[in-house]
Amino acid sequence: MTQRSCDGAGLVAAFRAAVANLEAHVDEVNALNVFPVPDGDTGSNMLATVRVALEEAESVDGATAGRVAAALSFGALMGARGNSGVITSQICRGIAEGLEGKRRFNGLDLAHALGRGAELAYAAVGKPVEGTILTVIREAAAAAKAAAEHDDDLEAVLGATVNAAETAVARTPSLLPILREAGVVDSGGQGLYRLFQGALIHLVGQSTAGAVGARRRSGAKPSTLVAHADEGFGYETMLLLQPRPGATLDPDAIRRELESIGESVVVVGDGKAVKIHVHSERPDVIMEHALALGSLSRISVENLDQQARDVREQRATEFTASGKTGAKTGGSSDRAPTAPTDPQVVPLAVVAVAAGEGLAAIFRDFGVAAVVQGGQAANPSSGELLQAIEAVNALETLLLPNNPNVVLAARQVAALTSRAVFVVPTRNAAEGIAALLALDPTLGAAANVDGMTSAGRAIESLLVTTAVRDARVSGRKVRRGQTIVLDPDDGLVAVDGDRGRAIEAAIHGLRPGIELVTLFYGDGADLTEAEETARLIGAVRVGIEVEVRHGGQPHYRYLISAE
Repeated sequence: MTQRSCDGAGLVAAFRAAVANLEAHVDEVNALNVFPVPDGDTGSNMLATVRVALEEAESVDGATAGRVAAALSFGALMGARGNSGVITSQICRGIAEGLEGKRRFNGLDLAHALGRGAELAYAAVGKPVEGTILTVIREAAAAAKAAAEHDDDLEAVLGATVNAAETAVARTPSLLPILREAGVVDSGGQGLYRLFQGALIHLVGQSTAGAVGARRRSGAKPSTLVAHADEGFGYETMLLLQPRPGATLDPDAIRRELESIGESVVVVGDGKAVKIHVHSERPDVIMEHALALGSLSRISVENLDQQARDVREQRATEFTASGKTGAKTGGSSDRAPTAPTDPQVVPLAVVAVAAGEGLAAIFRDFGVAAVVQGGQAANPSSGELLQAIEAVNALETLLLPNNPNVVLAARQVAALTSRAVFVVPTRNAAEGIAALLALDPTLGAAANVDGMTSAGRAIESLLVTTAVRDARVSGRKVRRGQTIVLDPDDGLVAVDGDRGRAIEAAIHGLRPGIELVTLFYGDGADLTEAEETARLIGAVRVGIEVEVRHGGQPHYRYLISAE
């Protein structure tokens, strides 16, 4: 039986289940912060915040839904700890505003309230960062609205909210910029997802302990890119400011003033009470400014630098104890690790086409999630590409065809799958490797396409093979058995009966300023011959560096990359 509406008692019960679910997963949320966390553990901060909110709600149990929501909001504001806790309090405030005056509420009411919560959460942060709890509440609220306009059943709306929150959390690493050297991370988005999940579990009539595992699909895993980044270390100062008798507070003006003297500023509240959170080197200056406006209570000052050192030392000890301090094998230690085999969904993955075990190994060494074997005379089908993409289980996938004849099939795949697939139209493996070097994993797939394509086209690449029949190529006559050197579009660069002379002519034709040539040797060549060819190239273009790699590609004796 569907539940169309909820009263005050139902809201208290649902929030109680939400808090219990967060408590059951508090260690999971805390563990997401694998870098030093100046705000303390996010899960613990959020849990402390919502526990106070629950106490206030329980004190008015039996009241209308609007009155209960107002109590939740007040409790969350008073109990807010850390950035994530303060932002959570603003989500609660938005819910309270959305449900104000309502005895009961339905799915449309809930969607409206969540939308208001998202607006207030963004307004509370001076410099909103995407890929954080802010993104999660915004996308969850949008999903709630879309669901409610189709079916205002509470279970349907809350279910859409939970699914969207889970998806948004999984995407957060791809939305955040590279973590600054002394950055602050926060897993608040995952904590918010657990709150929503707990409420849904209650609504569908399951116990928290029994249902969490059944509903969890991707969940979360420790990541070096997690759900929130603040501005820096120093001291974290938090306090509750109330105005002097007869006066009122201006939260916006307070926020502007604090942003001029501190970082990670969050100011929430109204004219009667304001909760302040700020990072700075001078907590005394923060409190002096606040004292000029009214009376202070619930004051907390934490040394973030000391917390950071403690966390670094603890996790360094745990890492050493785990036996993972040895050097990596199978590739250079400064390359991205290969994709994990964990079945959980990943936010962004790369699938590449490669002909030859050597090239395939190189792509895997760069962290490519899946390599589809194929290339010239063995183009993989759209079905094979589709199968590889579906097996990766990523929210977004970048596809490197690495062959002009595979680009069309690759683009066809993008239309065949419900996954978000973006094609970087690389024309050979050399361009694919150059494109990978330009990949920014903190951006979404679409945002990477142009940069990766430009990086691939920025190199000069040549393909060395043997003519299998007489023909005319680029207007020139080619005889069977001659060595021909082609560009990525199969344009003829050089032709000669002697392989050395053909390669020499092609290298002479490279643009000025080339500093590095990589020689991938494949069918018909061996390491000894490849080293001799490398010396020939070095003699033709004195001063350039020549690197030899095993490609193993069929049909082409050499793939040459010049940059």
